[in-house]
Amino acid sequence: MAAAPEPAEAEPCLEPSVHRLSVAELDRELDSRSELIDDKEFDIPQVDTPPTLESILNETDDEEESFILEDPFLLNIDNTDTHSYDTSSVASSDSGDRTHLKRKKKLPDSLSLHGSVIRLSLLKGISAQIVSAADKVDAGLPTAIAASNLIAVGTSHGLALVFDQNQALRLCLGSTAVGAQYGAISALSINNDCSRLLCGFAKGQITMWDLASGKLLRSITDAHPPGTAILHIKFTDDPTLAICNDSGGSVFELSFKRVMGVRTCESRCLFSGSKGEVCCIEPLHAKVDLRDHPLTQYSLLAMASLTKILVIGLKPSLKVWMTFPYGRMDPSSVPLLAWHFVAVQNSVNPMLAFCRGDVVYFLLVKRDDSGAIHVTKQRQLHLHYDLINFTWINSRTAVLLDSVEKLHVIDRQTQEELETIEISEVQLVYNSSHFKSLATGGNVSEALALVGEKACYQSISSCGGQVFYLGTKSVHVMTLRSWRERVDHLLKQERLTDALALAWSFYEGKAKAVVGLTGDTSKRKAVIADRMVEILLHYTDRTLKKCPDQGKIQVMEQHFQDVVPVIVDYCLLLQRMDLLFNQIYDKMSENSVAKGIFLECLEPYILSDKLMGITAQVMKDLLLHFQDKNRLENLEACIVHMDITSLDIQQVVLLCWENRLYDAMIYVYNSGMNDFISPMEKLFKVIAPPLSAGKSLTDEQVVMGNKLLVYISCCLAGRAYPLGDIPEDLVPLVKNQVFEFLIRLHSAEGSVDEEVYPYIRTLLHFDTREFLNVLALTFEDFKNDKQAVEYQQRIVDILLKVMVENSDFTPSQVGCLFTFLARQLAKPNNTLFVLEFLCSPDDDSRHSERQQVLLELLQAGGIVQFEESRLIQMAEKAEFYQICEFMYERQLRYDKIISCYLRDPLRKEEVFNYIHNILSMPGYSAEEKQLVWQKALDHIEELLVLSPGKAAELAAIHFSEQIESIISNLQDQFLLFQFLKSLLDPREGINQDLLHLPPCITEQFIELLCQYSPGQVLETLKVLEYCRLEETIQITQKHQLHEASSYLLEKKGDIHGAFLVMLERLQSKLLLLTQDDESSAEPSLLENIEDTLMKTIDLCQRNSYSLDQQQREALWFPLLEAMMSPQKSSGSSQCPYSESLKSLTMQVLNNMAAFIALPSILQRILQDPVYGKGKLGEIQGLVLGMLDTFNYEQTLLETTTSLLNHDLHWSLCNLRASVTRGLTPKQDYCCICLQQYKRRQETADEIIVFSCGHLYHSLCLLSKECGVVTKGHMRWMCYKCNSSNKGGKLSENFSELKKGTAASLAQMSSESVLDPQQIQAFDQLCRLNRGTSRLALLTELARGCHGSGDKHGLLSVSHGDPATSSVFQNENFQLHLTPPPLAEE
Repeated sequence: MAAAPEPAEAEPCLEPSVHRLSVAELDRELDSRSELIDDKEFDIPQVDTPPTLESILNETDDEEESFILEDPFLLNIDNTDTHSYDTSSVASSDSGDRTHLKRKKKLPDSLSLHGSVIRLSLLKGISAQIVSAADKVDAGLPTAIAASNLIAVGTSHGLALVFDQNQALRLCLGSTAVGAQYGAISALSINNDCSRLLCGFAKGQITMWDLASGKLLRSITDAHPPGTAILHIKFTDDPTLAICNDSGGSVFELSFKRVMGVRTCESRCLFSGSKGEVCCIEPLHAKVDLRDHPLTQYSLLAMASLTKILVIGLKPSLKVWMTFPYGRMDPSSVPLLAWHFVAVQNSVNPMLAFCRGDVVYFLLVKRDDSGAIHVTKQRQLHLHYDLINFTWINSRTAVLLDSVEKLHVIDRQTQEELETIEISEVQLVYNSSHFKSLATGGNVSEALALVGEKACYQSISSCGGQVFYLGTKSVHVMTLRSWRERVDHLLKQERLTDALALAWSFYEGKAKAVVGLTGDTSKRKAVIADRMVEILLHYTDRTLKKCPDQGKIQVMEQHFQDVVPVIVDYCLLLQRMDLLFNQIYDKMSENSVAKGIFLECLEPYILSDKLMGITAQVMKDLLLHFQDKNRLENLEACIVHMDITSLDIQQVVLLCWENRLYDAMIYVYNSGMNDFISPMEKLFKVIAPPLSAGKSLTDEQVVMGNKLLVYISCCLAGRAYPLGDIPEDLVPLVKNQVFEFLIRLHSAEGSVDEEVYPYIRTLLHFDTREFLNVLALTFEDFKNDKQAVEYQQRIVDILLKVMVENSDFTPSQVGCLFTFLARQLAKPNNTLFVLEFLCSPDDDSRHSERQQVLLELLQAGGIVQFEESRLIQMAEKAEFYQICEFMYERQLRYDKIISCYLRDPLRKEEVFNYIHNILSMPGYSAEEKQLVWQKALDHIEELLVLSPGKAAELAAIHFSEQIESIISNLQDQFLLFQFLKSLLDPREGINQDLLHLPPCITEQFIELLCQYSPGQVLETLKVLEYCRLEETIQITQKHQLHEASSYLLEKKGDIHGAFLVMLERLQSKLLLLTQDDESSAEPSLLENIEDTLMKTIDLCQRNSYSLDQQQREALWFPLLEAMMSPQKSSGSSQCPYSESLKSLTMQVLNNMAAFIALPSILQRILQDPVYGKGKLGEIQGLVLGMLDTFNYEQTLLETTTSLLNHDLHWSLCNLRASVTRGLTPKQDYCCICLQQYKRRQETADEIIVFSCGHLYHSLCLLSKECGVVTKGHMRWMCYKCNSSNKGGKLSENFSELKKGTAASLAQMSSESVLDPQQIQAFDQLCRLNRGTSRLALLTELARGCHGSGDKHGLLSVSHGDPATSSVFQNENFQLHLTPPPLAEE
């Protein structure tokens, strides 16, 4: 039942025309909603044999059934509200609903998006008469309401007031006397045709009234158990069938019959409250249009108990179709049920919404072809509040009432909350007293009484899209606003932007809860568009009126900037350009600020191509406005997006050229006049003069040049500049025009001395790379027609002529040209003649660039049509050796490539790697390798000249068997020397194992080495692995290389011969020294003598160890004689070199002293004929020096002996003290058996105490193998110290004892043996002495002296195997030496 719109002052009346969902409307809904509700829907599984009603009644209700919903935690609400109240409205008391504070999520407030969706109106007439009836006839307070074409209101004193659509009281049924007997009316129901009214009373009676006559037809007192209130009474679609639900939780079917004029009522129990209390019932009602739906024949009834939902069919026989347990719920929440036919999946079927708490479940009921009913679960609706009522307004929209009396309008498909309003002023009536059955003594269960706290089932009734709310003193009706009302409601609040947005959502069909739009889509849009135009005009007028008259201009601009874009946006959305540029623009033009903002608002729409054409007047104003504001770049961007017909071409061209808006100018020329050449001429005139004069361009000229390049590229590619495409019929014409323009020989206004091809020349000078890229892209699009090929060849000829024959261009610019040509030649089917130009050897400056271009061209496969032999000839002539290499490699002629490498000065060095790779890598045939091998052998001399080292390495690896022939064929001796040096000298890095050469080759190498590098002979001989000594000695003697000869003789074993060679050399140099006078004696000669002497001394020292005394004297005495003879012959000590000679002689004597006894030396000196005559003055210094050395060595020996004796005495004293001192055990029990040592009675058992304090029984130690017999004495070891490895030496020494070996302190004490206890004491002593003992030092020294026979010297330290432990290798080693004592005078 729809309520009429609210008149200004008249109260609302109820219209008789009830809005119902017709079949046609359902079809439209199906068309508009073809998609599914949600992907999460699933079928509740069917059972093979549905349970009977009796079996369900006999079930034991379990509040914790195992059925788990999709989101069970949302339902597990443990806080139970135990508040009990019996007020008329929760608005007048504390509802106690604390659960809403802990909700999981909030739905967004969508008021601004959807506007006001519902209208809540007070039915003043009905409200006034309810209050009047309470006062005048003692009707009492209202308790229940039922709405259809009539509205019935029940009161607490048993009266039923029936009102018509005009809110006039038609009937007052019953009396207060009946009310005193039956109690308050607790439930009402009107049948489909509004002919009967059923009234249920608080004390359990039921009455039926005829609404036409007001007569009482039936008074039923025995339909259900006495003493229980009627909670619900509902007519079904069958007028002879009704359902009632009492406060005992039972459900009964009432069947009305008339037999022989007597009206009867038969009652049948559908559900017994003893097995679970039902507190809500809802039969399925079908509208008139849906009475033929297949499910209506089953007369479905939904029932909600405190633990489950049941759907049963009353016809043709009683049958249970579905049970659905709740799971765990808040016991105070109210179960709710509501049916409605909805369109889902292209069919109309009933949907049951049920909820308890804050989750709404939707169940879709279908019937298949076999007659079985299927229930499909749809998407749940999770809320953030508890519900006490759920009402369908239509198939898409539902109204929910929460526990704090807020109405929420929800769109079912999107689950979006459209509006929320507070209805506490209604003062809603609650049915708590009936649920508690107070009229019959309160004989109800606590669970039902708790649910009844918030029950308002009988206070809310819906009919035809209207919902009626019964208050304590009033009745309100809630209806959906029509689309116009919703828009107008926003307009009244002056929310014009929201009103336009809402109207546009109606226009697009995206709005929710739409009422009042009928007809097809185009008709609907036309109606809405007309209304939006009215709003836009009103918006414009209001904006101009509300503009601030005074104040800052920024305030006025901001005012219009907030409004004008909205108006322009909606005019464009509605495609009403006429409205925008006529009526609205005329209005805006009255205000200069508004006009300016309006014009600026057009810019983004023009740039996004949403606004292509505007009127000439607006365009003119737009140009002037942007010019005044100096926003020329914005103006240019707008012009190139405009329809050219709306522009004044002459005005725009003039404006663009004056303000340098080149893009706009080009656009106007192209689009307005189809002239593509004039813009290029204008731009060339600007950039050509400075480029031809060699000047640098300004930033503006660079921008113009770049625009010119892009413009030419667009024209040649068939695209319009700066955006769009050239009309297809004009594309060939434009290309030809642009090409003809570029290849002009002279410009139109060119001077006499102008160079040819000025346009191409200018572009090449401006940016060579980019211009060639433009040409390359153009050639990509060319079709191989004759004219295109001619243009292409013509351009290439001009480019070669302009760039290559002109010195104005840099090598990098010419390189760009060659790269461009290579790309063009690489194309298939190209016919450009460029190869001869690239291979012309005239211009040497471009040699490498030409070769690189041609190589890239070959690699890209660009010269497939040329004959290879001709190309190789041209490349050889032009010295393009990389090209030759590439071609030979394609022909698999690898041997030819060697010549290419050798002739190419830049890549000669790479030939060695190339030959090695070919000969050693797989992938080449044996024949190819043989050709390369032979070619390399033929050119071996060239390779040697190039790099002797690399050639020798190549020969050693690949030509080892041909080395002798290579050597014999080499004529250049120095080249041969370099080759042999690289080949045979191990320091050059060649593996000598690869070579198998005869000894004569080595001797030939040494011969050449003596010739070309005599200084390196000795070092080379030291590293040579294979050489014959006799032949080599002859060679070195032939070339008088004394040191080398001496080395070889020594190596041969002829020590004396080697010494004589060195001695002869020394004597010859000394002779030179004595023969020269004082002035000619040079320091270099003395240095040479010293060097030779040192080498001779080294020779004598090296070999003295292996010689006997006589042989040693044969070496050293001739050397001493040789050094002393110059001093004897000089006869004077005044020679300038005498001091040096004495010093050198002293060195000889010092070195002799290590091998020859001092008496022998002195005797030999004194036997000399010169000194034997008493002339000892010359040798006094030598003798005194020898005596000083002797004194030092004697003092050192005495000091060492004293230290050794002192250390030995100290060590032995400490050892004796350690061994003889008493031992104190740490405990009085054995460390092995853990028994006290006194308690063991074995006579053979002894007590062993160690210096570490551990105590053992001897038998226990023997059991652990810690005792061993050595030379008849038992030696013991501490088991605990040994097993824990606290001293590694103990276990080591003990193992030696067991093997029978003696551990010595020093090697010179032959048989001194320490027992294990002494060793342990000695180790402890060593740990106390932090430094290394002098005894250990001497032991180490003695070991070194005995172990190394090749060393010499008095205190020569042994550097033996580093793996052996030595005190000298200890990182903590520090030697503390005491200086020798001063000799007393």
